[in-house]
Amino acid sequence: MQKAAPKDISGSTAPGAPVDPHAWLEDVGGDSSLDWVRAHNAVSEQALGGPAHDALRARLQGILDAKERIPYVSKHGHYLYNFWRDAAHERGIWRRTTLGEYRKDAPNWETVIDLDALARTEHENWVWAGANCLEPRGTRCLVSLSRGGGDADVVREFDLDARAFVADGFSLPESKGSVAWIDQDTLFVATDFGTGSMTASGYPRIVKEWKRGTPLKDARPVFEAGADDLSASARRDLTPGFEREFVTRQIGFYSSELFLREGGRLIKIDKPDDANAFAVRDVLLVELRSDWRAGGRTWPQGSLLAIDFARFMRGERDFQALFTPTPTSSLDGVAVTRNALLLKVLDKVKNRLVELRHAHGLWQRRDVATPGIGTLGVAVLDEIESDDYFLSVTDFLTPTTLYLGHAGSDARERLKSMPGWFDPQPYTVSQFEATSKDGTMVPYFVVKDRRAKLDGKNPTVLYGYGGFEVSLTPAYSGMIGAGWLEHGGVYVLANIRGGGEFGPRWHQAALKEHRQRAFDDFLAVAKDLIERKVTSPRHLGIMGGSNGGLLVGAALTQRPDLFNAVVCQVPLLDMRRYHKLLAGASWMGEYGDPDDPAQWEFIGKYSPYQNVFKDKHYPTVLFTTSTRDDRVHPGHARKMAALMETQGHAVLYWENTEGGHAGAANNTQQARMWALTYSFLRGQLT
Repeated sequence: MQKAAPKDISGSTAPGAPVDPHAWLEDVGGDSSLDWVRAHNAVSEQALGGPAHDALRARLQGILDAKERIPYVSKHGHYLYNFWRDAAHERGIWRRTTLGEYRKDAPNWETVIDLDALARTEHENWVWAGANCLEPRGTRCLVSLSRGGGDADVVREFDLDARAFVADGFSLPESKGSVAWIDQDTLFVATDFGTGSMTASGYPRIVKEWKRGTPLKDARPVFEAGADDLSASARRDLTPGFEREFVTRQIGFYSSELFLREGGRLIKIDKPDDANAFAVRDVLLVELRSDWRAGGRTWPQGSLLAIDFARFMRGERDFQALFTPTPTSSLDGVAVTRNALLLKVLDKVKNRLVELRHAHGLWQRRDVATPGIGTLGVAVLDEIESDDYFLSVTDFLTPTTLYLGHAGSDARERLKSMPGWFDPQPYTVSQFEATSKDGTMVPYFVVKDRRAKLDGKNPTVLYGYGGFEVSLTPAYSGMIGAGWLEHGGVYVLANIRGGGEFGPRWHQAALKEHRQRAFDDFLAVAKDLIERKVTSPRHLGIMGGSNGGLLVGAALTQRPDLFNAVVCQVPLLDMRRYHKLLAGASWMGEYGDPDDPAQWEFIGKYSPYQNVFKDKHYPTVLFTTSTRDDRVHPGHARKMAALMETQGHAVLYWENTEGGHAGAANNTQQARMWALTYSFLRGQLT
């Protein structure tokens, strides 16, 4: 879910809306709210604790801290950089090595920033939020640090040669926003410039050009978006010979305008508002979310189009289609090397890789032979100077392996492999389809012990998301293996509408007034599992986070008879007020506007907070969230738990006091959260 709106804890939004008796829990850091949180945390930890929980927590902590994990890297200059946490580095270290060293089983790493030491020295609760380095070989980076793991961060300039923050260098106070290099002494900055500079969604609406040595207040305005837009940002393409500046007006979650900035003038890129466009050297690429009539023909939604950038700016529209979707396939990502494009295609929820090269006005296509069928990850080593790329390969039962590949060849070098955290031999993976309420076939994966009997008695967790065009694909997880599979559990991953598994059409099928389709799909998978006797309502639990928390909240209130446990993580639940809380206004393109009576008509039918009742029986729910989540307000989970408690329902509530939207800020917190979660599921479903 996307990454705050003015504080409002009145408990109502529209005229005539009932007063919310639990609105006081929206006061995130209020003494009364935090007293309530601490009391509920103590109850949950007492209920779920014990020797089995402690043993599981230690096991999960060992997995998270293991030095044998793959250290994923990004290249800048001559070095590969990695951010790493383990038992000795709770907050983490930003470190670097060379490619030659990285090839070794035990590379020699040089620490660049020790976040634990920095936090101690500065008496701050720093959480790493990334680094933006001046390309292609600059020695300066903009390091982002978050307090407690929220989306808002502090930005400070760092010198890679000196391995120190730059005295009197670029520095931005805590805010949500973006920053990008123009050159060594100039930045694009979108931040909180003061009153009126943020959108209703809590993101910057003003972009400025900031020169080194000048006060931020004197930065030169570049662009202003509207107060009701989502955000504004700018960047400079630093590819030698193709330097261009682009400004983005993000109108809504799925709509934007793109401008080319030349000589201080903004020239609008003629694209559909819901399309994504970007330049790759002399080519403009356009990803379509809806059909587009251009160049005398209609291009279908989900396509990737290409055209010479200069000719496009002159008004020509003779696109070439680099990808066209099919009923079972969609574009899952585009990576750019020096001389090639790598298209990651999702076909029946499994990845394949396609390589494209542009020469003499034509695109040459090659299907890349990959070492496995499952989920692929592609990360380019250096798109300016190299055709090398990292390829990760994984599935439910195969530990992730990282390869170094080269565009133009299927030969690749195996670099790293994740340890096997559980024995895969007893398990099998199957893919099935469930028939949704309107007849749509919805695929899902089942991971279970091959010896499990189809007698309806298998403890089963059904996981889903179904929103924001996010695809759920097979992936190896030591946490799921150690926390659930090894204890006789069945794990199910549902590919419901609202996600991106089959491209924009699959997502758009569950937008706004069609949201119920995502819930129907999820319930259809649950019923199919029961009909196949994989499990039964007594042994079936559901789990989801963020938008997935809304999903399981709706499933809970609509069909409580199907489940015996619900894990609802960092959720949206009060859809009457979601757009008034933190970043909620930015998601109205997904859910609709509850202040519009016509839209509340359909939102109100599924909003979990408005559809839980005293006289109904519900399965036990574990709500988890984070005090420091500045994306999805913790008030959603707090209020739902409080309401269900007053109605007499069985609920447990646990809130991490750090962690941001991920729910945990470090490995220790993650292990604690997941140990509580799997202890709850085991207790309810076995």
